[in-house]
Amino acid sequence: MIRKTLVASGAALLVSMMAAAMAADPKDDPYIWLEEIQGEDALDWVREQNAKGEAALKADPRFDGMLADAKAILTSKARIPYGQTHNGYIYNFWQDAINKRGLWRRARSETYRKGDPVWETVIDYDALAKREDRNWVRGSVVCLNPDYVHCMVELSDGGKDAGYWREFNTQTKEFVDGGFYLPEAKSDVSWVDENTLLVGTDRGPSTLTESGYPRTSVKWTRGTDLGDAPVIFEGPAQDVWDLTYAEHDGDATYIIGLRGTSFFEREYSLQNSDGTFTPLPFPPNTDLQGVLNGELIALLREDWTHQDENFSNGSVIAYDLEAGTTHLVMAPAENQSIERVALGKSNIIIQYLEDVSGKAVRLTRGRAGDWKQKPFKLPENGVVRVISAGGGTDEAYFSFESMTTPNSLYHASARNRLTRVQSLPALYDAEDVVVEQRFAVSADGTKVPYFIMAKADVLKAGNAPTVQYGYGGFLASILPVYYSDPGRPQHGALAGRMWVSRGGVLVLSNIRGGSEYGPKWHQAALKENRQKAFDDFIAISEALIDTGVTSPEKLGAVGRSNGGLLMGAIMTQRPDLYAAVDIGVPLFDMYRYDKLLAGASWVGEYGDPDIADEWAFISQYSPYQKLEAGKAYPAPFFYTSTKDDRVHPGHARKAAAKMADLGYDVFYYENIEGGHGGTANQDQLAYRTALEFAYFAKMLMGDENKPGGGSD
Repeated sequence: MIRKTLVASGAALLVSMMAAAMAADPKDDPYIWLEEIQGEDALDWVREQNAKGEAALKADPRFDGMLADAKAILTSKARIPYGQTHNGYIYNFWQDAINKRGLWRRARSETYRKGDPVWETVIDYDALAKREDRNWVRGSVVCLNPDYVHCMVELSDGGKDAGYWREFNTQTKEFVDGGFYLPEAKSDVSWVDENTLLVGTDRGPSTLTESGYPRTSVKWTRGTDLGDAPVIFEGPAQDVWDLTYAEHDGDATYIIGLRGTSFFEREYSLQNSDGTFTPLPFPPNTDLQGVLNGELIALLREDWTHQDENFSNGSVIAYDLEAGTTHLVMAPAENQSIERVALGKSNIIIQYLEDVSGKAVRLTRGRAGDWKQKPFKLPENGVVRVISAGGGTDEAYFSFESMTTPNSLYHASARNRLTRVQSLPALYDAEDVVVEQRFAVSADGTKVPYFIMAKADVLKAGNAPTVQYGYGGFLASILPVYYSDPGRPQHGALAGRMWVSRGGVLVLSNIRGGSEYGPKWHQAALKENRQKAFDDFIAISEALIDTGVTSPEKLGAVGRSNGGLLMGAIMTQRPDLYAAVDIGVPLFDMYRYDKLLAGASWVGEYGDPDIADEWAFISQYSPYQKLEAGKAYPAPFFYTSTKDDRVHPGHARKAAAKMADLGYDVFYYENIEGGHGGTANQDQLAYRTALEFAYFAKMLMGDENKPGGGSD
């Protein structure tokens, strides 16, 4: 094993030998010891790199002002408390400067709807962590509808995907003494009734798939041991996951079996009265949304012909569980993408994009069996989200935002009457900020949309320091948001206050691999076509330079997770275009990605490197293997988390170590906790965000630009 002392060396001969060896055979990896997540040598290396990277970025005179800006936004109490409707209450999870781990709380629907909610705490996660002396981070909550009294609450140790599950009662607001309990694992739970759970978890040998998720599902009755619970469903170890879950439709309960044959492909089946399962006829790329009035509502991600009727990719359908017939609910137009399907008490609400602009519509069954559409008259040219629908009602809540328009919450009556409940005050001064949608032409002639955000005079002057964000995978749309899912550098409020107010430009890239134009936009960049996502991003970069927005000396790029892979690809393929690359919790070593943590579950996205024909196309872009000496790479900023149990921190560690040994400057930051999000609370998130923007300021604005503070 080559120890950490070797990583610190800069011997040119050794570097040349290592590079040649890795080019010859990707199995010969001299940095594989950094995959030992808690290895002593690996953690020593992490501490050393953290010290250097943090010191360099915190020394920038802009860092303190940026940190103050990030904290002001991320811990602001001036936020809309989005929540879910359940049995007359709105349930909300809330974090701020005082409640760093967060509160799970609720308010009566009538007070919430009036914009003056009266909150009562259900779980105080900070108090719980202190009382139990554990590093608890909130995980999922699964409750039995419609009463929403019996719940299973997941608690994660430091933010990992794996968690502990404990039964909780929302009436008593206490964990149930002697109730259902699951030890730490990547588990799946679903309520059948108040005394019965469907559970997929690590129950010992042969109960997990190769991806580390459950492959067996048991029916667990209260008062019995989990080990004695009968297995009712299972799949092969090669599946990504195999599970069962219950769908409640009035007085009827349906148990659905789900085989995740790949990350996107699924085989559904319905449990019969005798306990056996009958396969449902849907194509593999189908997402079931729930049961409404005896019909399974599904979103198709591929074309499907059933009983001589054709249904197009991206459509929503209704499948009658008794008759076996299928009806079209809604088919998207060529420039549309259905993003979310929400079931109300008696009808369906669909959230969709039209040229990356958000819209929503209610669909109700007509007497002739067809589905009638009634659009919601929400603001245009922004992002529309269904916040809550159902919960025993046909009322709904929506949010609207754009990169310059603060979030607003709207209540929709069952007849589509909209009332604005609350609006977020401005978190930065957007008076002179403009947002434009433009299109670039990719290498194969495809038009790819992107958004530009900047001060009007900065955009007019041109050649500005510019940060271009991208993701391009897993059906994830990149939208021009203000503050939804806070903490990402591409969001309007953070970028507006921390970057645009300082004379920078922000660009959002709607490249293939996402779902901006439906499943076809995603499928266009799968496996052997992955390069198209990279080409799209590069085409936008070239357009920014060609139109004078910026120049290679002032253009930076940022992406995380799959977007971190994107960053590695564009850095190794076109280093001439970028002066800075921010690479967060990345995939990087695509030869070993399927061997690390949840990596095997993404073979459907990238391909299998153990198959020679598939490694042939993966190897053409895998950044780790493509790194070599003598290139004009910008000094990148890598960040990851020691407790990321989804994307292995070894990707970032090995990439940074290899680049350092090849003679390149590297900035590195690894948070000890936080899971795949990279942080465990808002203070940590503010700190990392400040490091990111300080990095971009240092690399793209230069030392002559030292503006103080932000737009307080």
